[in-house]
Formats: sequence, structure tokens, C-alpha cells
Amino acid sequence: MTELLEEQRESWGTRGGFVLAAVGSAVGLGNLWRFPYELYDHGGGAFLIPYIIAVFVIGVPMLILEFSMGHFTQRAAPNAFARSHKRLEFVGWWSIILGFVIITFYAVILAYCFSFLWFSIKGIVTGGELPWAGEGLTGVENAKSFFNNTYLGKIDGPSLGNIRWNIFWPLVVTWVVMYLCIFRGVKLVGKIVWLTVPLPWLMLLILTVRGLTLEGSIEGLAYYLNPDWSELTKATTWRFAFGQAFFSLSLAFGGVMITYASFLHRKSDLNNNAAIIGLADFGTSFVAGLAVFATLGGMAFVTRQAGHPVAVQNVAEGGPALAFIAFPYALAQLPYSAWFSFVFFFALATLGIDSGFSITESVLAAITDKTGWRRCVVLPVISIVGLAIGMVYITQGGLNWLGVVGDFIDGTWGIAFLGLLECITIGWLWRVDVLRRHANERSDWKLGKWWDYLIRIFTPVILCSLFFWSLFDDLTREEGFLRSPDGDWILPNCVGLSVMILVPIAAVLVSCARGRGDLERRNSSEMNLQAKGQFGGTIALVLAGASAVLIMVLFRFAVEGRHERLLLCASLPLPAAAVIIGNHLLNRHNKSDTRASRLARWGGMLGTIDIGGFIALCLVYSTSKESEHAAHPPQEQLSTVSYVILGAVSLLIICGLGWCFYRALSAANEDAGIQHPDEVGDEEQETDA
Repeated sequence: MTELLEEQRESWGTRGGFVLAAVGSAVGLGNLWRFPYELYDHGGGAFLIPYIIAVFVIGVPMLILEFSMGHFTQRAAPNAFARSHKRLEFVGWWSIILGFVIITFYAVILAYCFSFLWFSIKGIVTGGELPWAGEGLTGVENAKSFFNNTYLGKIDGPSLGNIRWNIFWPLVVTWVVMYLCIFRGVKLVGKIVWLTVPLPWLMLLILTVRGLTLEGSIEGLAYYLNPDWSELTKATTWRFAFGQAFFSLSLAFGGVMITYASFLHRKSDLNNNAAIIGLADFGTSFVAGLAVFATLGGMAFVTRQAGHPVAVQNVAEGGPALAFIAFPYALAQLPYSAWFSFVFFFALATLGIDSGFSITESVLAAITDKTGWRRCVVLPVISIVGLAIGMVYITQGGLNWLGVVGDFIDGTWGIAFLGLLECITIGWLWRVDVLRRHANERSDWKLGKWWDYLIRIFTPVILCSLFFWSLFDDLTREEGFLRSPDGDWILPNCVGLSVMILVPIAAVLVSCARGRGDLERRNSSEMNLQAKGQFGGTIALVLAGASAVLIMVLFRFAVEGRHERLLLCASLPLPAAAVIIGNHLLNRHNKSDTRASRLARWGGMLGTIDIGGFIALCLVYSTSKESEHAAHPPQEQLSTVSYVILGAVSLLIICGLGWCFYRALSAANEDAGIQHPDEVGDEEQETDA
């Protein structure tokens, strides 16, 4: 295992600064304009089941994993993975490059926010009139026309069209603001987030209270929370739940959390911070949904009273349309509409800017770690290149391409698959138990050995199941995936998939380059130990290989519509045995002066993937004959189950955060050596003395 680095790089000013920065990275635009619609569109309250599984069973444990890696190695993602295994640097660069692709279009959405914030300010100055204001269905069309035609000049199809210069300047402002937030390092970030994180929460609280006090708000909440349990049988529901959780928590892309943790002081808590961040992110998403749909319900009531009725479903659209068409229209129906529009877009902009500069900081840290170049040289180059690529998305057809690339990256093809790769490589090729002990030595509460199995087996199995289930869903869709039924290429999907293929290729090429700033990669003491368990490892690898062949055959049968249930039942014991043998050899030799052979590690890894494939096939076989469920008729009142969901989620968030803060205070009172205020300066003064 690579030794703990003795050097201490730049540190966060306080524990609160780090937590707020990490929360700021996690809580972004997706919490306010993506999560509410995904929940509404994929089963209402039923969507919370896969989402809670994604956040608390996989998200928070993976957050601890990334914190531990960054804190242990004191390096950004590529170098952190390289220190775990010399051939794994490409995983870190995969994450970094994927994050850079994200920030190129994320900055464009932020530019939209700054534009609409300016429109709101102009509305206040001119007496409260918004440029998209209108009543009833005419108002809905006004809002759509203003965003799509007046602002975007949107054209359909794959053509890009002309650059929209009215968006170019807000995009420049976005990159300038992100530059100014991080150009002085993380200590400046730690101070900025004390303003940029609490302020949007305050704005969101104002919007929530305002929405819940509107007449008709219950109708909007009914659309938001009333569950449709049939949606849980669809691959898309689970795909979007896990994609949203990974994107929202900044997991597996950009190396954000690894980078942020690398700047933590040596005595800083890891486990409790991860739990606080996960709960804060989930709570923000859920409350944002209450604010959005309560306001839409109030809008529906107002338009009925005025004789121009507009139902919630007529404006509840997904993606940017919710933030820049539906919600602005709803706010325009209320008194003091320009003021509330200002509050909404100010919250949206400040939520997004934290996530934006966190990704940029992780890219910056990775490049400086690799090359040894100075921040003041690298950061302007990143900003200029990001701005140049963003020009593609501010063309007349840019929004179409923004959605295509975003859907691939946010879903199972992008972030979720990278999370799978991260867990399975660290779990089987590295000593994940060393990371657990490292985190426990510094945290308010301790992880058990169950965390090792969660990272090594359970999480990869779930992510593999999701990936293969979604892959089957894509390959068998009636409208086609890469080709339409008519044989024509579906250009957007081809481009999106090409991006996902080129990213890992670029990551491998970058990892092969030797940078001036590369640290000497010392051989860990574990690698110098004698490898044991070759015979058992060979058995595990053979079993896993046979299982992989069998599952590929069954997958082909499933695509053709054949259900070979007998073969399916026979395929599980093989990978299960491979995982048991590989895991046993890994645990056995971790406790001795030897190490498990590569055959045992690769056999266990392949067996874990096979189990995920088996579960995916079971899901395919159990749902393939299900017909499309008809949408439930809209209800104007919350059901009893919805009230239970609302109460349970509120209790989970309040009690969870309460327990985390209690553990933090208890550790502080016990003087456990965990960093709460900044102790770096005090220690340096004592050393000098």
C-alpha cells in the first residue's frame, strides 16, 4: 500500500468551509430544475425509492470512498488512482475529462440563469412587468416563445445555426465569475461558499413558503408526490434515479470530491462530513420540488379564477424548460412577480456557480499535479478552452445538442458506469480496508467491515444490473437506438455515444504521458509481498469466465425475445462461487505477510460483474412482457400515501442531520483530534516557536 504522504498541501480554512464547499458542489442546478421533474415524470413519490437507494446505500458510501482517497493521497483524482495502482491513473483522467465535458455545457445553463436574472431586475425597475408575462394558455405560449424564439432563436434538427450573441456575453460573465472564485486557491473558495451556499437556501425557503401558502398549492403537490408504483418496473425510472443521484452528489465525474478532500487538514473528519453532504443534497432537492410544484399548483388555481385555466401538466416540462418556461410563467401569475422571479433565478445562479467552479477546480488540480505548471497559467487556459467549446451550445441549435450530450453523461452510459469502474477497481485491486481504517481514525463515527463489502461487491452489482438493464432497454426500443426502424442513422445518439467512447480513449492517452510534475511512484510494501492463492484464483477466474459466456448468450436470447429460464437459473452459482473464492483469498492474505494473486482479484471482479448481469437478465425477463401502463388520472388532492411519504422523508432528513451534528459535537467535546476550526495556522506557530 502506498505510504501516506507526509507533505501537507494548501488546506481549507475551516471544517465548515469544506462542508459548505462540498455541499455547494453537490447542490446545483439539477436539484432545482431536474430532480422535481424527474420525480414527477417517473412515478411521483414512487421515484423516491430508487433515489433513496441511490443516495444513501450507494451515494454516501461512495462519497466516503472518494473523500478517503483524496485525503489519503493528498492529490487530485488521476494521481490518487495512480497511487492505488500504477495502471489505474486512466480512471482518474476519465473522471476529469468527463467533468470537463460537463462544465462546457453546465456553464451555458448558468449563462441562461444570469440572463433571466437580468430580465427580472429589469422587470423590477420597470414596475414589475416580466417580458414573458401573459394569462392562461396565451401566457404559456408567451413563455415558450420568449425562451425558444426571442432568447434562443431555437431551430430544430441537428443543424447548429448562428451564434446567439445575447447568450455569449452572459457565458463570458459565467466563466469570469468561476475564475474569480478559485484563482486564489481553496482558502478563498472556503470563504466564498459561506455566502454562495446559505443564500440560495434562504431564497429557496422563501419560494417554498410562498408556494405552500398559495391557494391551490395542494393540487401541484399531488402531481409531485402521489405515487405511481408501476413506474418502478421500468428501466428508465432506475436509470434516471441513479444518474440524478450521481450527478447531484458530484460522484465519479470531475474528481470533485477527491480533489476537495485532498485539501483537507490531516485531522479532518471524513465519514460524518459525507453523511451531512448527502442529507443536505437530498433535502435541498426534495424541498425544491415542494417549492416548484406548490407554485405550479397556485398558478393553476389563479388561471382558473381568471377564466384562463391552465393545468399543472400543461406547463410541467423537463430539463431547462422547467426552469426557463414553466416556473417563470407560474411566477408571472403571482403578485410582485418580478421580485419572486429575481429570488428564483438568484437562487438558481448561486446554486449553479458553486457546482461550476468545483468542477473547474478539480480539472485545474489534476493538470497542475500532472504537469507541475502554475495555477495562474493553467486556469486561464481552461477557462478560454471551456468558453470556446461552449460556443457550440449557444448557437440556435445548441440546446438540442446540450440535451443529447447531457443525457448520455448523466445516465448509465456516463457517470453511473464510471462509478462502477471506480468501485470495482478500488475494491478488488486496492486495499479498500486501508481506506476504511484511514477514514475511521479521523471521523466522528466509524465504518464497519460491511463498508468493504459494499464497495467491493454490493455497489458494483447494483450498478452493473442497472447498466445491463438500461443497455437492453436501449437495444430493444421500438424507435431504435443508433438506427431508426427505417435504417437511418439517429445522429444525436451516435454523437452522444461517440463522446462516451472518446473520453476513456483520451484518458488512457493522457495517463500514458509523463508529466514534469509527476510524483515518484513508489512501489507499495504490499506489491513486494509474495503472491498467494494462484490455484484458488485460477478456479475463480475460470468460473467467472464461464459465467460471462453464459450470460452473454442469455443476453442475446433476451434481445431476440427468447427466455431461457433454465439456463438463467444455472448461471448464478458460477459467479457467486467466483466472488466467494476471490473475496476469501483477498481477506485471508490481507491479514498475513502475503498478498492475494492477480487471478483471485480478477476472478472476483469478473464474478461481481457477472452477478450484476444475472440480476439484469432477471429484471429483463420479469418486465419484458409488461405492457405500457396507462398514466394515472390526475388527482387534485394528496393521497394518504403521499402524506406518509412527505412525513417519512422529512423525518429522515431532520433526524439524519440531527444525528450527524450530534456526533460532530460529541467528538468535539471529547477532544478527539478531529479538525473543526482551522488548526493549521496554530500548529505552524507552535512549530516555529
